Amino acid sequence: MAREVYPKFTNDHGVPEIRIGVKAFKCIGASPPQDHPHIYLAMGGQDISILCPYCATLFRFDRDLDPHGADPPDSVFALGDEAERA
Repeated sequence: MAREVYPKFTNDHGVPEIRIGVKAFKCIGASPPQDHPHIYLAMGGQDISILCPYCATLFRFDRDLDPHGADPPDSVFALGDEAERA
């Protein structure tokens, strides 16, 4: 049985909001070793934003971004199974 893999996002610059191209993802806070627990977040139904309870980053869905895209672009930490094994 294949497991689901979600893109991970970081906030190394401490910006208050990151726009992303997906509604289900993982926030890790800052890049390791300063990361917080890797938490799964999902925006439901009509929701277009969600706040990480650990780092207080506001993630806002932007349909114009690629599903693995973000603004700022360096907020994407890792994609796919390769990242889960790293």
